[in-house]
Amino acid sequence: MRPIVGITSYVEPASWGVWIDQDAALIRKSYVDAVTAAGARAVILPPDDTDADVLRALDALIIAGGADLGPDLYGEAPGPLTDSRPDRDRGESVLLQAALRTDLPVLGICRGMQLLAVTCGGRLHQHLPDVVGSDKHRPGPGVYGWHGIQLEPGSLAAEVAGDGPDGDGRVEVNTYHHQGVADPGSLLITARADDGVIEAIEDPTKPFVLGVQWHPEEAGERRIFECLVDAARAGSPS
Repeated sequence: MRPIVGITSYVEPASWGVWIDQDAALIRKSYVDAVTAAGARAVILPPDDTDADVLRALDALIIAGGADLGPDLYGEAPGPLTDSRPDRDRGESVLLQAALRTDLPVLGICRGMQLLAVTCGGRLHQHLPDVVGSDKHRPGPGVYGWHGIQLEPGSLAAEVAGDGPDGDGRVEVNTYHHQGVADPGSLLITARADDGVIEAIEDPTKPFVLGVQWHPEEAGERRIFECLVDAARAGSPS
């Protein structure tokens, strides 16, 4: 039986067929394709902050990318460029807190990594260009930035991302974000960009808790999802 991996999603206006600007629970299919290619069954989870009971049916959880986190989660007022989705914040916080308590394998991607940091006591930079002086992490609307990162040897991030072409732990990644982790809380920083921006965080005390700031689902990076599914299989009672 394939492991079941839940992927959090948006509720956003969408159009298809004769239906125009209808509220829809959605996520980019690249997430689903990556999970399926890794040998698991993907289940899309719309925002729901009632409880975390759905985790009983899951073998792993992906907190997907998306809009900004609400800075109320880390005790700040929103900046002028912060665009949050409170329904996702609430629903994903409930799921992530429960997943961490039960040692469910967790992968946070982009926004998901930021939520992981905040859930573990950290905080964010609300607008990275004010910190690093460039837009290279999100060059333009719908345009991914590509840049190098340095991975920490022996880390889970290094295991899933590889050692790079020169075997020195430097790899190129694709990013699309204007917020970033300022403080990872209790988590360990295991990758940084050349400008110092935190690109991966993890909890080495857990079987699999990893956040990456880049988008492996869009870059066709299969190993990170294969490692998540391996961890799901290892932790599944079946």
